[in-house]
Amino acid sequence: MLSKELLRKIRGIEIRTRHLVTDALAGQYHSAFKGSGMEFEEVREYQPGDDVRSIDWNVTARMQHPFIKTFREERELTVLLVVDMSASLQFGSGSQLKQDIVAEIAALLALAAIRNQDNVALLLHTDEVEKYIPAGKGSRHVLRVVREILSFTPHSKGSDLKPALTFLNRVMHRKTVIFLIGDGRLPDDNIEAAKLTSRRHDVVSLRLEDPSEHHWESVGLIDWKDPETGESILLDTSSSKVRKALQTAHRSWTEQQDQQLLRASIDHLHLSSDEPYERALARFFKIRAQRRGK
Repeated sequence: MLSKELLRKIRGIEIRTRHLVTDALAGQYHSAFKGSGMEFEEVREYQPGDDVRSIDWNVTARMQHPFIKTFREERELTVLLVVDMSASLQFGSGSQLKQDIVAEIAALLALAAIRNQDNVALLLHTDEVEKYIPAGKGSRHVLRVVREILSFTPHSKGSDLKPALTFLNRVMHRKTVIFLIGDGRLPDDNIEAAKLTSRRHDVVSLRLEDPSEHHWESVGLIDWKDPETGESILLDTSSSKVRKALQTAHRSWTEQQDQQLLRASIDHLHLSSDEPYERALARFFKIRAQRRGK
């Protein structure tokens, strides 16, 4: 039984994301992602300018003048939301936890997909596959996706994308748009696994950060604890050298990660919990569509 607080949260996310799909992402999603293939539509008479490679020679021979085959893009896609549910999502320096923002992002993507008559599936993972919801359509299905992200209690606290990718490579047989939604750095073996997945599917990485994770304030000694591993370290944030070293390290591994994803042909987008994610997604979709010549 869902609590009243969780039901209110789910309803609030539904209202907000439906509004954003209408106002911010209309048409952007459709243009940014291709259908799963080309579907035969009809045979018609050849017209000047048509591609001669499309000529249907059997019909042409029977009718004694050229006819061509026409095709249309098969628009219906399957969108798989692969959401990291590790313990680090239970954090937020602002008014929302990262897990709540991730749920909103997932809802926004799911609603955009449903609006385009696409199917939506969900895979929740930590360092293991926690839950899989097969692809479905409709507003009730989207609400189930959001509810699972907000209410699900994972078995593990760690984060490892590789088991999730191995699982989806077994269950997703048709080309799928896969959104990897999380907040952490992907180790090299995860990048390699994602690279293999991207050869068959359209993979997009969305990484959400909290500003406090890379902009350190001078607040003296703090006992920083990794929520996934439980390891802790004492940091003297009053030292400008320490703060600068932390920021430099963060920037360095972020740039390295971006380069690895680029080489793996995986589109990626950084999102910050203190900035409107819908604007960043709209820009991302627009740029992606322009790059693909749509």
